[in-house]
Amino acid sequence: MGREIDYLRVSVTDRCNLRCRYCMPGGVPSVEHAEVLRYEELLRLCGLAAGLGIHAFKVTGGEPLVRRDCMSFLAELKKLRGVEQVTLTTNGILLPDHLEALRTAGVDGINVSLDTLDDGLYSSLTGAPPGTAALVWRAAEASAAMGIHTKLNAVLLPETVEGIVELTAAADTVPADIRFIELMPIGAGKGRKGLPASEALERLRTRWPDLEPTGERRGNGPARYYGSTSLRARVGLISAVSRAFCSSCNRVRLTSTGELKPCLCYGGGTDLRALLRNGGTDRALREAMACCILQKPDAHGFGEGGAVTEARGMHEIGG
Repeated sequence: MGREIDYLRVSVTDRCNLRCRYCMPGGVPSVEHAEVLRYEELLRLCGLAAGLGIHAFKVTGGEPLVRRDCMSFLAELKKLRGVEQVTLTTNGILLPDHLEALRTAGVDGINVSLDTLDDGLYSSLTGAPPGTAALVWRAAEASAAMGIHTKLNAVLLPETVEGIVELTAAADTVPADIRFIELMPIGAGKGRKGLPASEALERLRTRWPDLEPTGERRGNGPARYYGSTSLRARVGLISAVSRAFCSSCNRVRLTSTGELKPCLCYGGGTDLRALLRNGGTDRALREAMACCILQKPDAHGFGEGGAVTEARGMHEIGG
């Protein structure tokens, strides 16, 4: 289909220290510890993926920094032959304690999830105690100040739409790129109302009328970036639902339990954990991975009623 799959999102845990309403609300059980891949198993799979031409790796969760020894894993991942880029997505709460280790490990970028600067609204959305939004903001500032390529991720929600301009203006002071992401209709996000990226752009242009596409690629993901003569930062829009990018999708996902998923929309994938733990050879694992990737569907069904067959939440898959 003319797509080059060179990007793997690797979840190291389904656990998180927040309870965001649209992702992992209260009462969601965690998988058993024995079901989660050990770091050496993850590194083996990542090394094999690199041999198949995947050179960019995004480490996610749940919240990856809640897993013990995540820094060592990132450092070892960065050293693997064929691995050109390792980045991290985090909610930022534990980030201040790990920034120096992340820089030492050679992490190429950090994405910090922050939907709003309003502390009360942040706590209402995430279940975090008062003051957490400011803590996360300071973590993002510190990351950028250390010279790490830093981005802010904000999910487009009706509750946060009024703060889009404020959040963008704040990001520009860092400066850090900011990406507005359409809500994915899976897990706890299913049935919730999200906002189209076009509405975010419309609101942003009330403040920055010359905000126009730059044509830049500022990462491995699908964001379309916009710039203004009045902004140092770039604004990215990820419109997976309203403006599908399936024809150029370059990613697959590895869950913390060892399932390789070729598309977020559909349930099922390839169980690499079973192969790993039953004596599978590198050749057998490579063949299983390649077969899964070659079965990547031509498009998702997020815009079609009833087409989504993935029943798990983003924290289980790798968000």
